[in-house]
Amino acid sequence: MSLLALAQASASTSTSSSSDTELDAQIDFSTMLMQRQRELSGWFGCGSKMQPDQVEDQGYYLEQFVLGVLDFSSQYGIEYSISYTAANVIGRPSKFPNYGDYPETFTMRTYGDWWQLAPSATREIQPQNLPKLATHDYIVVYFEDYVVPTEVAIFETFNPGAVIRIWAYGLTKHWTCLWEALDTDLTAPTPRNSRRFAPTLKKTTMITKTIRIDFNHSRLNYYTEIDAIMLCGRTVSGRLIQSILGEQARATKSLSPLSKMASGQMAGSITCKLQSLEFKPNFREKSDTSLHEFISNDLGKFMMDNRLEDPLASVSAPAAEAVPPGMCVTDLPFEIILKILSYLDLKSLFRVGRVSRTFYDISTHPLLYAELNLKPYWLVASSELLCTLARRATMLRKLDLSWCGGSNEISPTEFKKFLTQRGDNLTHLRLNSCKFLNASCIENVGIVCDNLIELSLRNCATDPPLLNFSCLANLKNLERLDLFQTAFDTELLLSMLEGNRKLKHLNLAFCGVSVNMDDVADHLATYNTQLVSLDLWKAHFLSARGLLAISRCSQLEELDLGWCLREASLGDGLFQLLSNCPKLRKLFLSAVRGTTERDLIHIATLGKNLEQLDLMGILNITHERIYDILVHCPKLQLLDLSFCENIMEREFDVLAEWSRQFKVDIKSSRIFDTR
Repeated sequence: MSLLALAQASASTSTSSSSDTELDAQIDFSTMLMQRQRELSGWFGCGSKMQPDQVEDQGYYLEQFVLGVLDFSSQYGIEYSISYTAANVIGRPSKFPNYGDYPETFTMRTYGDWWQLAPSATREIQPQNLPKLATHDYIVVYFEDYVVPTEVAIFETFNPGAVIRIWAYGLTKHWTCLWEALDTDLTAPTPRNSRRFAPTLKKTTMITKTIRIDFNHSRLNYYTEIDAIMLCGRTVSGRLIQSILGEQARATKSLSPLSKMASGQMAGSITCKLQSLEFKPNFREKSDTSLHEFISNDLGKFMMDNRLEDPLASVSAPAAEAVPPGMCVTDLPFEIILKILSYLDLKSLFRVGRVSRTFYDISTHPLLYAELNLKPYWLVASSELLCTLARRATMLRKLDLSWCGGSNEISPTEFKKFLTQRGDNLTHLRLNSCKFLNASCIENVGIVCDNLIELSLRNCATDPPLLNFSCLANLKNLERLDLFQTAFDTELLLSMLEGNRKLKHLNLAFCGVSVNMDDVADHLATYNTQLVSLDLWKAHFLSARGLLAISRCSQLEELDLGWCLREASLGDGLFQLLSNCPKLRKLFLSAVRGTTERDLIHIATLGKNLEQLDLMGILNITHERIYDILVHCPKLQLLDLSFCENIMEREFDVLAEWSRQFKVDIKSSRIFDTR
């Protein structure tokens, strides 16, 4: 399911004051993908008009591996490390066909649905827009040579089975889905087997060297790892590429307004449609008879050329054949129709607006656009789309533009214009992995969106810091701030924490080595005592002193300290945390090597409400302490014991039995069936 957006070039630029009242005639989302599919099947797809000319230029069969990574949504490793990062998919497989956990592979941040069951989980904006198999993560890679793709092979070396879509970016600057999984395809693969996954691709003659892989982790038992990606296909000559680009440019330029409307590219007022049809009566010399002559000489031709019905045809029909009028949808109360349309996804909403003028007026009602989620429509989101939505979303409250604008379809200028027009009432703003963001965009957010209670900027900036938090000084009502894998300055962050004392959810994972997390912890304990969830995954410079400060946030229900506590001993930090935070439901201590047997006893005796506990890589854990935790934490659902060196091979069978006995999903270095 994709949002179809196709821009009609504006004759002149409108002022901001008139844009709200101007009829929406710029974009029709409901047919853009179909038009793109027609373009691909016509010029670049199967049955292409250019195919006879391509035979001599088909080139040779080529297998090539990734040359570079353009974009990704998350990774397990950090940028300045080579372990578990997206860059590890570059080149030939280094571990395949071996099966196991290898730092030289690409690993994403989550697995299963555990993160959606945690207190920090967010509700999707406009969930009706989501496909049946939602994308949780993605990676975009490019190769050296253009080819007509015949195969994409993904080398999975650990817990395979998360790939759900394969996309290609063609010379037409459009994304095309080459393969999509069915719900039945997400079955649990056989453990301890690597996989060369190469599904049958959609037949096409499009030309590409850029591939995007979508992942869904919901049925993964543990983290999946990708060793390499291979693109196979026939090469094409430079002459053919130039020829195709020229043909495409001429086809786009010569496409008449009439053909655009016939293909569904035009929508809007009757005036705009008539203009697009070049509605120009053939006036003769005498102006007083021009209308008569048009009706006599030109009206029939005009209607035939544009495939319009004769308005007099219904008059000549026998009265006996007339169908008695009955009740239709438009006879329902306006509020009922509005409620019905509120269940439609954005693409269907735009389609409804093409049925009639009545439905157009209803489908453009501002209440239907109070929440906008363009994340599922990343492939067609554009500046023109924002311009059209700005006309409709006059009551906008929640906006998700995550993953949009990756190929420069959205300009920073158009984004700032949209925010200026519609951002003053925004309460939720999600801009995860938005590559069009710059310092000016962030400044505009701080100036305009002063009613925000949620701001998500995941994976938006690297070193040097792009974000200037001083521009966000106006934000005083934040309850959720997500800066996952986004670089920032410590002092500016501290001032922001001080100004938002209602903060409940804070994500500072992968925040960079320049941030002193002890100072952040002190600020949280002083100004943000209502904190419910805190993610410090791989955040450096947090010591036992910082842990003691965090323990003063007594409302905590979720805390992720994975890979960020490197001290030999935690002191009384963990005891104080468990004693002062009785509501704690999720506690991740991945690779916190200072965890002692005494700390594990505290977890068993004080963690009565724990539902998720991650002890991956803990050195001093024994099966006695594991049993104590299982017995005394009755709400426990997830226990990660992977790579705990003290757990011997002979104890894995015991863990499997305990997993069934206590109905807890126990993760260990050896995979077993917990059913």
